[in-house]
Amino acid sequence: MRISKDQIPAKINVPGAVARVATDFGDATGFGKMGGEYFSLAAGTDIAPLLKGLKDDACHAPHWGYMISGELVVTYTDGKVDTCIENDLFYWPPGHSVRSVKDSEIVLFSPQCEHALAMDHMLNSMKGIVQI
Repeated sequence: MRISKDQIPAKINVPGAVARVATDFGDATGFGKMGGEYFSLAAGTDIAPLLKGLKDDACHAPHWGYMISGELVVTYTDGKVDTCIENDLFYWPPGHSVRSVKDSEIVLFSPQCEHALAMDHMLNSMKGIVQI
């Protein structure tokens, strides 16, 4: 699920202030502490090979975020594909992979425990490939 800034309904729209609100934007029920994350991904970065070995070869942490710049393609285990671009708010439910089409800067908010499992798995996958 993603939505561009201009598609988010304005709850308050007065001279000098606009407050846009996207309701029902993912569900954090049952998750513990959240982490705030800033990612810089070069064009061509594809995390799919790094997720091999996880359930369905996918990340199972939900993410809420904002595309500062760039373009990402998100592929879900149910076969759906989404493209996120600059100024999009997004929610990626569990069961996804990400590929960067253009150099991208994003901010994510993710459940710490679930995302740490995926990040640790990716770090292990990179051993011997990239100097960490």
